[in-house]
Amino acid sequence: MRFAIAIPQFYADGEFDPAAFRAYLTRAEELGFDSAWTQESLLGSWNQFAPIEAMTYAAACTQRLRLGCVVFVSTLHSPVHLAKSLSTLDQLSRGRIEIGVGTGGKVRPFAAFGVDPGRYVARFTEGIALMKALWTQPRVTFDGEFWQLQDAAMEPKPFQKPYPPLWFGAAREPALRRAVRLGDGFFGAGSSPTARFAEQVAVVRAALAEAGRPADSFPIAKRVYVAIDDNAGRARTRMNTALTELYGQPVEAIEAAAVAGTAADCVRELQQVAQAGAELILCTALFDQAEQMEQLAAAVIPKLG
Repeated sequence: MRFAIAIPQFYADGEFDPAAFRAYLTRAEELGFDSAWTQESLLGSWNQFAPIEAMTYAAACTQRLRLGCVVFVSTLHSPVHLAKSLSTLDQLSRGRIEIGVGTGGKVRPFAAFGVDPGRYVARFTEGIALMKALWTQPRVTFDGEFWQLQDAAMEPKPFQKPYPPLWFGAAREPALRRAVRLGDGFFGAGSSPTARFAEQVAVVRAALAEAGRPADSFPIAKRVYVAIDDNAGRARTRMNTALTELYGQPVEAIEAAAVAGTAADCVRELQQVAQAGAELILCTALFDQAEQMEQLAAAVIPKLG
């Protein structure tokens, strides 16, 4: 079992404190967290920094910690730009980058990005294929529906070969099976309740067996929103308030997916996430992140094994 922590991204205009950001990540390394992750929300009223820039700053503040984003809604990106940025960041971090991708689903502001909502899945899969080609081939000729390249090179390649681990965010069976076909791991969403995550893991493992892929070659992870407080009711109230701000409205299923309560409550619920199939748990606090990280390391993770 491995544990990860969220990279702080939530800052209003002028609130970012470089020293506190650096201290948080240094402390995450000292506490033994495996990795630290961002998330992406390109539009919205929630004060959230962009993931690549936050990861780049984090890379300069750390030595060992692996750094990722779960997930880039890569449907909305130019795959050439995204491939170049991630390859550069993998070089800057000396091979510490993890990449999460997802289609983003049907409810995205496609018009703001010039994306045909009827072709978003095709655009997603073609973009992944083009990024892989740019990361692995000396010169790329690519004749796709959305992008065309003729004898194009992109250097340098990623530090990790053939490219950084490619995690897929997915929810429904077609997307879960796509993750097995095209990806290196499955990352369950923080908005997904544990019981639903267990069903997703079953689909992934069945698809791996059908494809003849060993289960231990395809890691499974889950983001979990976490709030620890000696007062369980206060933890739940603060968590639900933060989730409403993050998602724009109260969503009962998302609130149910979050873990909030005393340290003992969180141990119990995170054990259920592990039993459902998570080999890496990304603990994501939406407030008091430094304090929450200390409590996770002192009172929760040691009891999870």
